[in-house]
Amino acid sequence: TSIASLRRAAAPTSSASLPGAAAPAQQRRHRPELRGRPVHRQISALWLAMVRMEVKLAFPQDRPPLSIISAAKIAGVSVIIDPTLASGSVPTLHFSSGNFIHGVNTILRYIARAASVSSFYGQDDIQAAQIDQWLEYAPLILSGSEFEAACSFLDGYLATRTFLVGYGLSIADIVVWSNLTGTGQRWESLRRSKKYQSLVRWFNSVAAGYGDALDEVTSAYVGKRGIGKSPAPSLKEKMPGLKENTSGHEIDLPGAKVGEVCVRFAPEPSGYLHIGHAKAALLNKYFAERYKGRLIVRFDDTNPSKESNEFVENVLKDIETLGVKYDVVTYTSDYFPKLMEMAESLIKQGKAYIDDTPKEQMRSERMDGVESKRRNSTVEENLSLWKEMVNGTRRGTQCCVRGKLDMQDPNKSLRDPVYYRCNPDPHHRVGSKYKVYPTYDFACPFVDALEGVTHALRSSEYHDRNAQYYRILQDMGLRRVEIYEFSRLNMVYTVLSKRKLLWFVQNKMVEDWTDARFPTVQGIVRRGLKIEALIQFILEQGASKNLNLMEWDKLWTINKKIVDPICGRHTAVLKEKCVLLTLANGPEEPFVRILPRHKKYEGAGKKATTFANRIWLEYADASVISVGEEVTLMDWGNAIIREIKTDNGTITQLVGELHLEGSVKMTKLKLTWLSDIEDLVSLSLVDFDYLINKKKLEEDEDFLDNLNPCTRREALALGDPNMRNVKKGEVIQLERKGYYRCDVPFVRSSKPIVLFAIPDGRQKSTLIVTGA
Repeated sequence: TSIASLRRAAAPTSSASLPGAAAPAQQRRHRPELRGRPVHRQISALWLAMVRMEVKLAFPQDRPPLSIISAAKIAGVSVIIDPTLASGSVPTLHFSSGNFIHGVNTILRYIARAASVSSFYGQDDIQAAQIDQWLEYAPLILSGSEFEAACSFLDGYLATRTFLVGYGLSIADIVVWSNLTGTGQRWESLRRSKKYQSLVRWFNSVAAGYGDALDEVTSAYVGKRGIGKSPAPSLKEKMPGLKENTSGHEIDLPGAKVGEVCVRFAPEPSGYLHIGHAKAALLNKYFAERYKGRLIVRFDDTNPSKESNEFVENVLKDIETLGVKYDVVTYTSDYFPKLMEMAESLIKQGKAYIDDTPKEQMRSERMDGVESKRRNSTVEENLSLWKEMVNGTRRGTQCCVRGKLDMQDPNKSLRDPVYYRCNPDPHHRVGSKYKVYPTYDFACPFVDALEGVTHALRSSEYHDRNAQYYRILQDMGLRRVEIYEFSRLNMVYTVLSKRKLLWFVQNKMVEDWTDARFPTVQGIVRRGLKIEALIQFILEQGASKNLNLMEWDKLWTINKKIVDPICGRHTAVLKEKCVLLTLANGPEEPFVRILPRHKKYEGAGKKATTFANRIWLEYADASVISVGEEVTLMDWGNAIIREIKTDNGTITQLVGELHLEGSVKMTKLKLTWLSDIEDLVSLSLVDFDYLINKKKLEEDEDFLDNLNPCTRREALALGDPNMRNVKKGEVIQLERKGYYRCDVPFVRSSKPIVLFAIPDGRQKSTLIVTGA
């Protein structure tokens, strides 16, 4: 059989001529209808085997291209190794036809296209482009001076990913893995330190999955065997709290089968998502991806008095911010007609009844196990009152539907729970069409079953209501949905009740739901938290059922590791009582130097720093300087203070002279400063405190008794002129002050740039209080 005929068999409907071994892989990527055809895969493999008969990789002996050799091994591309090129030469791939290609990335792209691994060059054009980005990124950063910063970035990036691109091994993983390996002891020391756990987990996973091929390469070219022999991490390691069975296989969702799992994230649109909801959303996302299943986002919109379209829109925005990919968005209100039919059916079967017992009396009777006087009403009486409820009459508003379960059950949730209530308020989606609405406990199991949910993830606070969930499914005659519990996320000094958060909004204690003091997703992002940090923080807890009170400091510490290696550095001097230092031998005319915004990360860009003979210092710094003392002016050099002028004990001016030949290692004070020029910008530095002043509120405590009287502090400052270019949402570091997120960028000179202080897990505020 000729190669041409094999090519035609592999793509019978294609008239395009695709050169070389790239053709089948390109067809798989650009022609989805060919994916997964066994005959096509067999023909493609045979054709590639014939093409690969004589391929030679030439490279310099002193610089073996580990990424190419490793990729070829894993991809099954047979090459003859020829390490005879002169030092400094570019790797070249020679074909028996006389053709050749050279350059590391060019050869890697060829191998990726020729690979039998379906995901090696991505599943679509977008993933292929993402892989191309990694090919450019890895050798430039991982082999340069920014190595540790790159490792920090990769660690955050891989916190919630198994692979760099998509859901399968790609050439990007091999390239980054090989570049890390090629640094030798530099990477190994970091790997042993456990400083970058997500990156190490990924590195070990790649090595364990393809250990034989990679071990052969590393032993030959790096001089080490078993460099990646650490076992691949189990789900238990990735998500603590999950159990494993005796055979060592992972058990995370009971009875789950790959490809058949369906989970749902079901927020109520009565507020914005907060950090607790984020945990539920991310765990659902994790299990959907783990089992290659479906994720439904379903709005539990059964209480029109609390819900609105604003909340729906912002919940969807928050879900997108969290990076949660879902299959469909549904609403419980979509099922109102069927829910009403089910309620009426249960009434007719005698499994539910209408009760007009006052709310407080009903609560007391349920606690004491006392049956309602309406419990044994006839079906006709119940249906008559049900009609009153459906019509929203005055009589109907006095009634509710209760399930007839067991008033003596020790589990009080089974003592005739309420299924339906009458509510005349209009609904944000269906208007005034309905006057009755199901409770969450009634609607949830019903809709779960109808939508095909296999596993319902619920926080452990619902544990006592699980029996009710299963009993309602049983009475409805619907299939069983497995419940999987995880612990509720509780944070110190924080209220997560949407009712309580709404109180802060309604009483103008905060700006709105996006306030930086709020634990909402939008609030903590506005404060300066990176989503990568939040995801890493939540996944470190996993699906554990242990109740924990978590510290914010841990979350902000993770965040610092992500922002510090890449955020630009700037200078600010607090305005209040700032002191002018005159340098007698300073430059007669101001001059400018171009300096890096981050000395260890070139990607942060450059900044222009002005040097002049009059500079501003903060009063706190000026107050600890002595006459004759030598100090260091950061990014300039040393100066000696010759005179300190005061007025009624307050320092008003300093006089000194530059001593640039002095040793910066010998000085005690390293000072930030700004030249006295017109281009300085005005800053408003804002810091925040917790909304409540007690670490943990007990159940019987009122949060209103524990409000923090001062939760916002502001200080005015001068900033370097480069801060005109700082964008809204950008994170920067102010030298000797900490990290800040730009909330309001530069607009005009008369309006200050507003910067929100970002906690770093340990640093206390250095701001002067000017407002609460």
